[in-house]
Amino acid sequence: MADLQQLAPSLHQLRIPGERAHLLNCYLWVGDDGVTLVDTGWPDSAGLIEEALRALGRRPADVVRVVLTHFHEDHCGAAAEIAAWPGGVEVVAGSADAAFIRGDLPGPIPVLTQRERTVRAPLEESRHGPACRVDRGVRDGDVLDFAGGARVIEVPGHTPGSIAVYLPAADAVLTGHAVAEFHGQVILGVFNVDREVAARSLNRMAATGAGLAGFGHGEAALIEAADRIATAVDPFADPH
Repeated sequence: MADLQQLAPSLHQLRIPGERAHLLNCYLWVGDDGVTLVDTGWPDSAGLIEEALRALGRRPADVVRVVLTHFHEDHCGAAAEIAAWPGGVEVVAGSADAAFIRGDLPGPIPVLTQRERTVRAPLEESRHGPACRVDRGVRDGDVLDFAGGARVIEVPGHTPGSIAVYLPAADAVLTGHAVAEFHGQVILGVFNVDREVAARSLNRMAATGAGLAGFGHGEAALIEAADRIATAVDPFADPH
């Protein structure tokens, strides 16, 4: 059974089960003109997303758009399968990650801190999902036609082309992996290609003033989200 939580009247969080990643989520915006997915989970997640759609009274043909926050397989793994669903699905991603999502280039490998190495071994190559077309590469300030004019926020650091999306109709920011919730704390996302750049990206999301935040990993922040992002901690930083 799909583990869905309604965060706002048209915004739903879908938990992707399993122990491969900490509390992995994707998001569904259910509008009058169709459904937008933000991230798609692992490569085997399409069936679960279809189940969630049906629980919301929708079907695969109602999906009009998939927004991918970055190229890693736990966030864009099912994108290629969903992009082939009937009805015509537009695939949107940050311009600087588009080549990695399409499979044209290998993405960069995260630079792990000493503390991150205690929970993950260094990778020899980056984690890509199955190659998926990208119909629209977006940059900071671009506006997408859902949720009252969803605004793209470039948040590089986790990957070169990571994006977040601010949804005016819900006063919500969907952060991808750039921010996470971990044991009750809002934290800087882990396993970054450039940690300093990732830390600076927190301010770009906080500047939305969003009341609500949906993270790629962890529980949503339902109040004062922008303030919590602005004061996010970094428990996996190297000791000074």
